[in-house]
Amino acid sequence: MLRQIVLDTETTGFRYSDGDKIVEIGCIELENFLPTGNTFHQYINPERAMPLDAFKVHGLSDEFLEKFPTISDIISDFLEFIGDDSVLVIHNAQFDMGFLNAELRALGRTPISMSRAIDTVKLAREKFPGAPASLDALCRRFKVDNSGRELHGALLDAELLSEVYLELIGGRQPDFELSDQVKTLDIKKQKVTIRALRSFRATHTEKLAHKKFLSKLKAPIWFD
Repeated sequence: MLRQIVLDTETTGFRYSDGDKIVEIGCIELENFLPTGNTFHQYINPERAMPLDAFKVHGLSDEFLEKFPTISDIISDFLEFIGDDSVLVIHNAQFDMGFLNAELRALGRTPISMSRAIDTVKLAREKFPGAPASLDALCRRFKVDNSGRELHGALLDAELLSEVYLELIGGRQPDFELSDQVKTLDIKKQKVTIRALRSFRATHTEKLAHKKFLSKLKAPIWFD
């Protein structure tokens, strides 16, 4: 069984060497190229101020992040989720792996080998030389709906990347997309279930009863 983790992070900036930190991690689990429904999602208190430029990218403010755990509090859960032998699918792997390994080294943990990572930017450039390779561009190319991506978000971006990745390697599996009936996301460590809309149209009998009720009213206020 092939286990892959589609992974994304959000950060306070571009350079961990300048003290920038991870503020969000999102992961989607695939087994044999199909989503299992297992996810990892965590906001992280970076214990430093959020630069305005980074805030404009993901919208994560100091006030929002200060109530979440630090990287040292959640790193064991993250490492347990990805395991020791999963393949990590990442868009611009050098960036995310660089930040993850900087955090691990600072905590005295063993860095993750780059050999575990598949870089979807590299895959896209090999398959479509000279074409844009951003996540948004690839969503447009493969007709992946990214209309909800007004700002970057680690779990949302990992979900979009899952679909893009499967297109890059030969096409999405027929049952890849989540059910229209129930979609479950693990957000902020809480299980949120979003159910499809139900129809509540009145029956013929109910319409007749409503008409009879209205005929008994004298000068209803909504007719003024």
